[in-house]
Amino acid sequence: MEIKILGTGCAKCKSLEKITRDMIIETGVDASVSKVDDIMDIMTYGVAATPALVIDGKVVLYGRIPSSNEMKKILTQ
Repeated sequence: MEIKILGTGCAKCKSLEKITRDMIIETGVDASVSKVDDIMDIMTYGVAATPALVIDGKVVLYGRIPSSNEMKKILTQ
């Protein structure tokens, strides 16, 4: 699984990255995580607000931080 965190470095973007990494460890999902902070690259995903979570090229969440349980569900679907 390839996961990208879209965000320019704000506190919410950092929180999304942390919860994503924590839940990957907790669930044991095999995933690589990268951060996309260039605004031009972020715009290519068509998200209206950051932070955003992209899994295998598909935007699955944007504009908010999910709960731990929601993140677990996203990662294990």
